[in-house]
Amino acid sequence: MKRDELGDLMAFLVVAEERSFTRAAAKLGTSQSSVSHVLRRLEERLGVRLLTRTTRTVAPTQAGLRLAEALRPAFDGIEDQLARLDALRETPSGLIRITASRHAAQHYLMPAVSRLMADYPNVQVEIAQESRLVDIVKDGFDAGVRLGEQVDKDMIAVRIAPDARMVVGGAPGYFDTHPAPHTPHDLTSHICVNLRLQTLGGLYAWEFERNGRPLNVRVAGQFTSNEPDLLVEAAVQGRGLVCLPDHILAPHFASGALVQVLDDWCPPFPGYHLYYPSRRQTPPAFKLLVEALRYRGS
Repeated sequence: MKRDELGDLMAFLVVAEERSFTRAAAKLGTSQSSVSHVLRRLEERLGVRLLTRTTRTVAPTQAGLRLAEALRPAFDGIEDQLARLDALRETPSGLIRITASRHAAQHYLMPAVSRLMADYPNVQVEIAQESRLVDIVKDGFDAGVRLGEQVDKDMIAVRIAPDARMVVGGAPGYFDTHPAPHTPHDLTSHICVNLRLQTLGGLYAWEFERNGRPLNVRVAGQFTSNEPDLLVEAAVQGRGLVCLPDHILAPHFASGALVQVLDDWCPPFPGYHLYYPSRRQTPPAFKLLVEALRYRGS
């Protein structure tokens, strides 16, 4: 196949997908008349009409549809191979912008990022600490880190941490005057500290599950905050029970500052995931970061 014939086929595919000579010309960086001339030349060479033209619309014929269906995967394969060649040639460099919660940034992102920057001096990384959910496409981030159940289905998600749990605890002094709850239903007679959700603004309903049956409980108490550290402090001071991710409360259970309750009602859920939009060409530096973060535990 001659080089100009390959170009003619590409022009046809763009017109067939855009359904417009004007939009196709803009996408190809040429004039509308040039695209029209190329399509007439291609149809004459193949001896078959590929497009139906009216004053307002352009649509592929049955022959054109069949040709377009064959060309799209072929051109995608060419683009992918060229991208792989570029990746092999390029030295990892450029800026990677990521949004993450404070805990995820400190315990998972920073160790991997530090190693990446040490190995590749031309790589720059910006981490924006956010407790709220962020639209990474709209806000110009390359990726985000959130719990698995918070990641949109249209994103590519890579697990970077083990499963997590929401767990419940209270200070020993609190239990001196309040019997430990045995089921989530008992929480209605307990004082609890409430978590204000930063994204939606509402209060977090404590989530439980046992034998495959979920149960949500709305709790009440004197203190509410959107900052987990303040909720922990209030619970340690005996202001009520607290429900937070296990990685936040585990050190306080270990020290004895808090006592864990309702453990058999707290099932695991997917832990932190790195998520990013689907794209055919991924910069080498970003690929390296993804592999450095990928969770390989059992």
